[in-house]
Amino acid sequence: MITDERTAAFIESLQRSNTPYLEELEKITHADGIPMIRKSAQSLIRFVLADIRPSSILEIGTATAFSAIFMATYADNAHIDTIENYEKRIPVAKKNIADAGYEDRIRLIEGDAQQVIEDLAGKGLSYDMIFVDAAKAQYISYYPVCKKLLRDGGVLICDNVLFDGDIVLSRFAVRRRDRTIHARMREFLRTLSEDEEMETTILPIGDGMTLSVKAL
Repeated sequence: MITDERTAAFIESLQRSNTPYLEELEKITHADGIPMIRKSAQSLIRFVLADIRPSSILEIGTATAFSAIFMATYADNAHIDTIENYEKRIPVAKKNIADAGYEDRIRLIEGDAQQVIEDLAGKGLSYDMIFVDAAKAQYISYYPVCKKLLRDGGVLICDNVLFDGDIVLSRFAVRRRDRTIHARMREFLRTLSEDEEMETTILPIGDGMTLSVKAL
């Protein structure tokens, strides 16, 4: 948590509730210990969806499909492609998508995210919005392809970029096993921030999010 807990709890208390289905799915996902977008992140995404009204969304990292269903709910004309590589989660995600009634609008693509997005780019596809919530060490590898897939004026959102606040620490203050992720996330943030073809802000929401708009 980047914002202090009392402030975060107050802000969360002011946010609108989700649909009953999403509220129930969120409880189940939490109970199963599966990572998912936090309430503050949901609020930002909901705002962006209302602003840009995307017709096409790409998500990297499906998990239980909560975020895909969330985006389908609040972007009611959008088609969503969502990518997942963890075999145990794929059947769960498929069931949740079906139960939510979004099989016609959410396409679950199974496979390695890097390979899938390269294939999508090779087919000449483009998206109004891309949401990345996957392997943190791979964000820097995903970025050039995501940029290619994003239409001019499109929005790129990346979650969990501040590494529980540890991103500000020296690499020597980070646990040895986390140093590669730490270094690669710093590289990603620097690359994204310095890219003159993208207008980017880094937000201390949840575990940190980036919000970027591709120049027209």
